[in-house]
Amino acid sequence: MKTEIIPNQYDGPQKPEKRLRSGHISLDYANSDDAGEIDAGIRETIMGVRLSILAVGIGLAKIKARGLYIDLQYHSMAKYIESLCDEFQMERSGLHNWLYIGEAFLKYRKDLEKVGFSDEDGPTKLPYVDRALAIYQKKDVFRAVKDMSLRQFVSFARGEAPAAPEESAIRVKGSQVYIRDRPAVTLDEGLDPKTRSYFEGIIIEAGEALEAGEVLYLTRLYDPGELRRFERAAERLKKELRGRQ
Repeated sequence: MKTEIIPNQYDGPQKPEKRLRSGHISLDYANSDDAGEIDAGIRETIMGVRLSILAVGIGLAKIKARGLYIDLQYHSMAKYIESLCDEFQMERSGLHNWLYIGEAFLKYRKDLEKVGFSDEDGPTKLPYVDRALAIYQKKDVFRAVKDMSLRQFVSFARGEAPAAPEESAIRVKGSQVYIRDRPAVTLDEGLDPKTRSYFEGIIIEAGEALEAGEVLYLTRLYDPGELRRFERAAERLKKELRGRQ
């Protein structure tokens, strides 16, 4: 699912080249080796009106791989992600998925750059690259991850006939969510950034699941403590289940 990129409205201190620009998101911070710079970039991007999932994912992956969370005064990567989720009222599963995206990008960076892969090509396809490489030749996989929609690439990675091309059913523009060009949901422009980010995250996650032919499972938990335990167990279970497919 493609979403429009619009300028970041955050006016806090930052270097001019790190600002989000209309129609483009700078990946400069994701290419840094400095823990503080990566952390600041991740937080500023999350605070933007529209997210660069790829940039955040790369930043998270670098912090994990190099143990940079220690420089940020966290004992583990899980604690660092937990702090981001608490600060921005985001689901931990969402940030963990972005971490997997960043890890996949760094693992196959040279191949992805050869085909000109970018944020606009759909970073949510990247976690399926390993599965596709077990079936197809490398050149075919990276051309497919560049050219196919998320739904098509998921089918491709499973060894199935690619789903027929179709336009995304969900489009987010400003405060309005459209389904097949019909207005479906309007987010109040007066919402605080945390609340807006929370609802936009749910809408985007639902849209991506719809396009991939996946299923969302909703459950109610007693408190944040139970949520943390549930998410850790759910992530382990998902890895086990997908490893058996």
